[in-house]
Amino acid sequence: MSTRIRRTAGLLAVAAVLPLALTACSDDDDSGRSDSSGKVSAPATESDDTSDASTDASSVDQPFGPACSSVPQDGAGSFDGMAKDPVATAASNNPALSTLVTAVKKAGLVDTLNNAQDITVFAPTNDAFAKIPKETLDKVLNDKAQLTKILTYHVVGQKLTPEALENGSFDTLEKSKVTTSGSGESYTVNDSAEVVCGNVRTANANVYIIDTVLMPKS
Repeated sequence: MSTRIRRTAGLLAVAAVLPLALTACSDDDDSGRSDSSGKVSAPATESDDTSDASTDASSVDQPFGPACSSVPQDGAGSFDGMAKDPVATAASNNPALSTLVTAVKKAGLVDTLNNAQDITVFAPTNDAFAKIPKETLDKVLNDKAQLTKILTYHVVGQKLTPEALENGSFDTLEKSKVTTSGSGESYTVNDSAEVVCGNVRTANANVYIIDTVLMPKS
């Protein structure tokens, strides 16, 4: 009789422990599901990274170079303003290109440049012209044929992207070639002129502002 009692007590003990064990397993499962759902937030970071990458990609086509900081922030001479005008008009609104604009007017090339389609202009700054001795510069400015030859040597009959400048050779309107090299935001024209503000857009041209006047071979 006592043996039966002990067996009954043992069964009752097992019956009591079993629900507790099942409850513990249920809690573990819930905990696992909770952890799993908590980890779903990780892809959100990847989405943010993608957004940043998209923003970076959109900045690739922006003007670049140390002299870009001197361009007006707004108005006709700003990057947005220049993009609305043909190239000769756009240049006339940029104070750093006033000598170039004077030369273009003296050569009678304003309409030629403004009416051209899909061109690239390597535009020397005022400081670039200042490197030329004044006597020589004055002489060139008063020699229309020579001035036209020099200015048209700065114009390529196609729109050039920065990537095209990495190792390029291009026909100019002057009928000879300019060569370019470089990468990233550092480019050189004819191994002598540095691009100080590149990828400037106008209504009909891409402009690369340079620190030295290019001279065609005689």
